[in-house]
Amino acid sequence: MKVNWKELICRVFAAIFIGLFLGFLLAILLIYISLMAPTYVQRASWVLLPSLLAGAVLAILFPRRWRKGVALCLAAVTIGCGAYCAFGLWRSSVPTVDDRDLLLWQYEPFSEGTKAVSLEEQSTLRFHREDLLRLDGATALYPVYAGFVQAVYPQGEYPLYDNTSEGYGSVTCSGTVNAYERLITGRTDLIFAAAPSQEQLEMARRAAKELHLTPIGREAFVFFVNSRNPVEGLTVEQIQGIYTGQITNWNQVGGKNQPIRPFQRLENSGSQSALLRLMDGLPLIEPEKEDRVGGMGGIIQQVASYRNYKNSIGFSFRFYASEMAANDQIRLLALDGVFPTKESIRDGSYPISDSFFAITAAPIGAPDPRESNPKLNAFLDWILSEQGQQIVEDSGYVSIR
Repeated sequence: MKVNWKELICRVFAAIFIGLFLGFLLAILLIYISLMAPTYVQRASWVLLPSLLAGAVLAILFPRRWRKGVALCLAAVTIGCGAYCAFGLWRSSVPTVDDRDLLLWQYEPFSEGTKAVSLEEQSTLRFHREDLLRLDGATALYPVYAGFVQAVYPQGEYPLYDNTSEGYGSVTCSGTVNAYERLITGRTDLIFAAAPSQEQLEMARRAAKELHLTPIGREAFVFFVNSRNPVEGLTVEQIQGIYTGQITNWNQVGGKNQPIRPFQRLENSGSQSALLRLMDGLPLIEPEKEDRVGGMGGIIQQVASYRNYKNSIGFSFRFYASEMAANDQIRLLALDGVFPTKESIRDGSYPISDSFFAITAAPIGAPDPRESNPKLNAFLDWILSEQGQQIVEDSGYVSIR
């Protein structure tokens, strides 16, 4: 077959020009999509747009009779990417339960319309501005220590995140994992959280620090499912079976013939540490993970937030699940026949209830910070007083009095 070199050279130069021009536009578009679009749109774009670019170049290079095949290939890629985006859109529409999505600002002390509890009478302890302790803690406990602040601290602004050199104000809520790290490294004075995990105890040991825990209230560790799931309760042994992978279908525990999707939480979070204590050394199945958009639009994998599929099961603490994230699309489960209520937590009939703590840190061998810091000691004594425990109760938790 005779080759028309002149036509071929023209096609090559045209393809190079079009490829460079469209490639430049494609690069700008992909950068924008990487920064702004959901993960599933990013992934589909990284397949579709380069395919369109390659198709345009090939259509210029190849003879006319081959272009139909190129067009069919591009149509198949476009349909596949569209189906992938449609699945991603449906998946993102399924409600999630993630306590880091909580609107914490609603509980900021002294803010207009705050949900933080207020005492009816004057607090027996009042701090001046120069006395203030730096506070941090778990998301599920922010409402209770916001109430402490509103009773004891001077009126003012205590934003969750401040533009200080530390990146935080005097009263913040960075979550259990970060709160323990900040306490151990001396960037906060007192945190409110569940008992530390083994990793957090090891972190303290490596830093030559000892954690001092003061119980200030009680809370229940709860499991929840989609409200359309007919299962209303499980035993502790069944929970352990689900999270070791021995029980994999809801029909094994009285439900429908659906595979169980057990969600977990981030390692060292308060609720994940509570799950590990419940498992009592039994090996956990690998947690479900999902792709998230990281810094500069990159994709990273993280433990998936609870997504309320019909066959899901998740866990949290009772106050968060029933008060802070209350919705009629999830239902708390009874455990061993006992539903998690303040009464069943108080009398110990609910099988998974435990104390939560005010926690300080000091060098190993040094005295408890309560002995060396009179302001801290006075604050913890007040939290354990009738007024402090009333705030615990009024905030929705269970006091230890």
